[in-house]
Amino acid sequence: MVLAGIPALAGPALPSFIALAVADPNRPADQRAMDAERKPIEVLQFADLRRGYKVVDLMPGAGYYTRLFSKIVGPNGAVYALLPTEMDKAAPKNLPSLRSFAGTPAYPNVTVQVQPIANLDIPKGVDMVWTSQNYHDLHDPFMSSPDMARINRAIFDALKPGGTYIVLDHAAAAGTGVSKTNDLHRIDPAAVKAEVTAAGFEYVGESDVLSNPADNHTLPIFDASIKGKTDRFILKFRKPVN
Repeated sequence: MVLAGIPALAGPALPSFIALAVADPNRPADQRAMDAERKPIEVLQFADLRRGYKVVDLMPGAGYYTRLFSKIVGPNGAVYALLPTEMDKAAPKNLPSLRSFAGTPAYPNVTVQVQPIANLDIPKGVDMVWTSQNYHDLHDPFMSSPDMARINRAIFDALKPGGTYIVLDHAAAAGTGVSKTNDLHRIDPAAVKAEVTAAGFEYVGESDVLSNPADNHTLPIFDASIKGKTDRFILKFRKPVN
């Protein structure tokens, strides 16, 4: 884990809000089964999500992180699960999953929003925007290949000064840029850094907690031999305070 020269943080003291969120008995069994490969305590410690934060879970899938965010930010925080219309059409099972728990007594601070990617209207004044394993999809035809500069700028504008933007995704081979997003569902982390910093963000650092040196970056992420074990990067960016 690298934070612009800052030493890695020690493991969280237990019970922490993150650990309690992971232990939440309302989490479905299929999501709990992903914990071993997704390492949520280490990942969310790196993200530094805090009590009272307002966080956007952009392209939230079935809500694996959405549920965790809800418990971590607590009753004074808010979680916006923002699902692009195009992604809903490609994976229609996710929206019913999100709506099944959003706003319930167990997750009262979660709101689901469905919007066309071309007219993305992100809640303003949020502390964090998070996207996990889907940033690469924004480059693909099924998402209408949206204007990445506009999307990253919309995220920039939605965040408070000092707010954080987290991108977690499947790594493509160095130097491949965005050429492997459609066939392998991977993206070169250098390409993400270039796109995001071009929108005005400061690059803060990255975590290697989900890295896998045995992944040679040549297989699609759904290949049975690598599924759930891909080499994944986590990048942290910040909106400048001034």
